[in-house]
Amino acid sequence: MRQLTSLDAQFLAVESAGTYGHVGGLAVYDPSTAPGGRVTVQDVCRLVGQRLHMLPPFRSRLVEVPFGLDLPYWIEDPDFDLDFHIRESAVPPPGDDRRTAETVARIFARPLDRAHPLWELYLIHGLEGGRVALLTKVHHSVADGVSGNEILSVLLDESPEGREVEPVPEPSTGERAPGELEMLVRGALGLPRQPLRALRAIPSALPNLTELPGANAFPGGPLVSGALSRARRLLGREEDDGVLEVSTARPPRTSFNGPVSPHRRFAFGSLSLDTVKALKNELEITVNDVVVALAATAVRDWLLARDELPDDPLVALVPVSVRREEERGTFGNRISAMIVPIPTNEPDPRRRLLRTHELLKSAKERHNALPAQLLTDATAFIPPAVAALAARTAVGVMSRTRPPLNLVISNVPGPREPLYCAGAQLEGHYPVSVVMDGVGLNITVMSYRDHLDFGIIADREQVDDVWNLMDGTGRALEELESVICGREAAPVAT
Repeated sequence: MRQLTSLDAQFLAVESAGTYGHVGGLAVYDPSTAPGGRVTVQDVCRLVGQRLHMLPPFRSRLVEVPFGLDLPYWIEDPDFDLDFHIRESAVPPPGDDRRTAETVARIFARPLDRAHPLWELYLIHGLEGGRVALLTKVHHSVADGVSGNEILSVLLDESPEGREVEPVPEPSTGERAPGELEMLVRGALGLPRQPLRALRAIPSALPNLTELPGANAFPGGPLVSGALSRARRLLGREEDDGVLEVSTARPPRTSFNGPVSPHRRFAFGSLSLDTVKALKNELEITVNDVVVALAATAVRDWLLARDELPDDPLVALVPVSVRREEERGTFGNRISAMIVPIPTNEPDPRRRLLRTHELLKSAKERHNALPAQLLTDATAFIPPAVAALAARTAVGVMSRTRPPLNLVISNVPGPREPLYCAGAQLEGHYPVSVVMDGVGLNITVMSYRDHLDFGIIADREQVDDVWNLMDGTGRALEELESVICGREAAPVAT
């Protein structure tokens, strides 16, 4: 048995009727390179089954402690059934991107069954051009972005022929599932450790509580944050550079900042990585700066079209991995987050990109001064018995008051070489992430080969046309290439 960390458990705690804790991706494949020119669900089951011993989270089932006395545990599922987790679906004719996205949104809007390991994989047929897709759903308590990529690296190969896989050990029968009385005793014995966890977290968490996502949404949060910031400047620990601070940034309310419904909208597409790199080189900035600026421009244009653009800049959460090299392969969550104002109030595209660079640079400098385990240490203060209630209450309060942030923007570097699954060549991998009460829009990007793959997910009741946002990123890239590189934009990849 392995106990979840307090941060892993928080991703379980925030789930509600409208909020789900799973993330994943839509991987589109060309089956012409596979044996026989097709991919079947039997092929996928065979591949996953052969590599299951390399994916411990895929066999780990959740075991709760009665009354929430302590954090939950993972056990190796004694009743594991691979066929339960790998399923088939199909896109209605003609199988275009919009119908594919509707199929993804429908599948993704169903919560995972906690009586089984928290993942599902769907082989989706019927895409245009004879393509197929694999949609993964993995709970965030199991894996973050980096460990999610590690899972993909186990399932994907560098050639259609596949690769040598380490020998499968003797088939495991799993662990004995403990009874409720046994877990109750275990939880009671763990009670004395809870104050110790909180005490160990105090040195890093307490001085930085106002830096946590959402701290500025609670009464007195900005006041306390401002006082701490002034104290740090007096002590010479912080520069007053005039950039809007993370902790005092108060985002305006938009139509996608309220309680979310159980329903989602999804859109996906690709942009040229070479064009983004040309912009990066021209201005001596980063790829991430350009990606965030593209997202900011798309959201700005979407709000302008609805006469809803606020005078103040929107505020985005940008996830950051704090996983050390020696922690690779351990799965779970090793993440932190930056809260960054994005210049949606800047009308000039060049100045908007440069301002994005300044704001991200300032946020990175501030974030680098924080403890890497801040999110984990902060959640250690919450007793497990009230963690779920506290998480849902906090999220509910933030969704009904002025929001702590407006949207999530994430950029995950990916491989440059072509990859294959069961012999089929991967064409694109479009992230499918999570929205929650108060934050009904998430734009996540993953690079693959020579393109950036965008996955945009939103609450169906709050965002009426998510494809307009996807198209907006392409228009934004064309505009920047024309203005900055001084040439006609290259065709946008799809």
